[in-house]
Amino acid sequence: MALDPETFDQLVQTVRRFIRERLVPIERQVDEADKIPDDIVAEMKELGLFGLSIPQEYGGIGLTVTEEVKLAFELGYTSPAFRSIIGTNNGIGSQGIVNDGTPEQKAKYLPKLASGEIIGSFCLTEPDVGSDAASLRTSARMDGNEYVLNGTKRYITNAPHAGVFTVMARTDPENKGAGGISAFIVENGLPGLKFGKADKKMGQKGAHVCDVIFEDVRIPADSIIGGKEGMGFKTAMKVLDRGRINIAAACVGVAQRLIEESLRYATERKQFGQAIANYQLIQAMLADSQTECYAAKMMVLDAAEKRDRGENTIQEAACAKYYASEMVGRVADRAVQIHGGAGYLAEYSVERFYRDVRLFRIYEGTSQIQQLIIAREMLKRFAG
Repeated sequence: MALDPETFDQLVQTVRRFIRERLVPIERQVDEADKIPDDIVAEMKELGLFGLSIPQEYGGIGLTVTEEVKLAFELGYTSPAFRSIIGTNNGIGSQGIVNDGTPEQKAKYLPKLASGEIIGSFCLTEPDVGSDAASLRTSARMDGNEYVLNGTKRYITNAPHAGVFTVMARTDPENKGAGGISAFIVENGLPGLKFGKADKKMGQKGAHVCDVIFEDVRIPADSIIGGKEGMGFKTAMKVLDRGRINIAAACVGVAQRLIEESLRYATERKQFGQAIANYQLIQAMLADSQTECYAAKMMVLDAAEKRDRGENTIQEAACAKYYASEMVGRVADRAVQIHGGAGYLAEYSVERFYRDVRLFRIYEGTSQIQQLIIAREMLKRFAG
């Protein structure tokens, strides 16, 4: 359910103030400490940021995809780590339950996810299974009225803090493809559920990632999302489709911040007696960044509006994620170049963003996977 324009505008303005007054000033602190302060997380909960996309009937705000991406433009203005802590609850950590969960599953978990009482996490990738998600090896074997989970999941965002996991596992060992995969809701704290050490990353410090290991983890049979085996891969793809649009929106938000930082530095920094913004080669980099950012923003809004209308947006989501994630990398590179030697120093935010944005081209489907998806959908649509 969409919010009325006035209410949504108030939400945007509130989030914008929160970002600029509370988050931007502590970006370096979060990067150096690799931790988001607890009081900031508490404020995020109070603002309802953990339940932006969760339906209102379960305690969330229930934003449409179009509203969600407009808010993601704002959230992208600051360190991606802040978006990450709430992102799984609004995206891949909850949308499997929102889309395909049983009424009982929705009633049990969505209110807690919406309030931030628990953090959700999405377990698909494995040590030898990344882009080829249909080949996953984690197994779920029925034993009495329980499933027994075994396997390892890798690069799982928010895993160290998660209270519940959406886990993709193979329930039909004879079916080696997507049809043998089911999705499960797994609560933290169960015997046999373990975590690897937190991964040290190039960027996005403050967003924590680690392996999730299942060793004979027993879960009730009714933990299967939708109450039916063999639907897990379809659930995952639906979740990732919306998630890719949101990632693209975050890329636009970061690009807008980088452009603003570049403009500020270019107008203040002087060389040969005048601001470097007066030099055409600097202006060319600024113009290229603005043009590409604008193009990405329009792609994101178009994909979001089509999804809200119920259209198939597999191709549009992939196009937006592919272009926007590549775009923000180029914008970050130009921002460092405009800053010159200063852009290589941690004192300036562009150095941190340069590291942070590299991940956007990898997670929730690499750029190369997006190319394959786009081409596949083009051929499908051409064939009618």
